[in-house]
Formats: sequence, C-alpha cells, structure tokens
Amino acid sequence: MAEQSYGKVVQVIGPTVDCEFPSDRLPNIHNAIKIVDSEKNIDFTAEVAIHIGGNTVRCVGLSSTDGLVRGMKARDTGGPITVPVGEGTLGRVFNLFGDAIDERGDVKYEKRYPIHRPAPPLADQETAAELFETGIKVIDLLEPY
Repeated sequence: MAEQSYGKVVQVIGPTVDCEFPSDRLPNIHNAIKIVDSEKNIDFTAEVAIHIGGNTVRCVGLSSTDGLVRGMKARDTGGPITVPVGEGTLGRVFNLFGDAIDERGDVKYEKRYPIHRPAPPLADQETAAELFETGIKVIDLLEPY
C-alpha cells in the first residue's frame, strides 16, 4: 500500500466531492479517500473516480455527503477499498467497506481483495458446471434448478 497523503475538500456537489492534493501526491484512480471530523461526527469515505486537473480529483461518495464543507482535511488511504474473501464470509452480511453488519462477531478470513480488480484469466476459469455456494440459505436452496 502506498504512503498516505493529505489534501482538502474544494467542492461538494451531491454525492461527488472534489479534493485538491499536492501535485506530487495525487491519489490514484480507485483509491479510497477518508474525511473525518470528530466534532461533527463525520466519518466519510469516497473513491477517486477521475483526475480533473489542477491537482484535483473527483470522488464518488459512498455515503451521505451531509455536513461536508470546503476546507475539510481529506486523507488518501494509499489504496483501494478492500473486502474479505474466503469461506469465512459465506452466510455473512457486509456493508460496502467489507465490515460485517450481521452482529455475528468478527469475520474469519485469510485475505482481502480490492473491489476493483481484473477478472481471472480465461485459462484459470472452469467450464464445467458446478454448484456455486453463496452461503445464503434461500438462494442455495432454490437456485440449483
């Protein structure tokens, strides 16, 4: 993961947030940007969608932008949003940040994958029919028809 850098919010329009960073520390596309303000109870995460010039990135908010204002400190996390993968995630419910929200305790997983990643090469894919287990009882019961 790359080193973190800091910028500031320069514009908020609906679900999009424009953030300005130093020219030598511009976040990559798909990097997660965190904006935290403990006084206003704001813990906001956005994802860099595009570089719009002038050392500014346009980000898509992943929750409500209510309370965000120009000048707030924005932190580039240095990497994309990741989610846990593996058998420990079967039957669990997650938010879009990969945090379990089903009140069943911690998730046992071996690794996390970014939410944007290339598809596996065709040579690594199976062409035979096999059962795809989701861990969701209703789907696993009714889907194999």
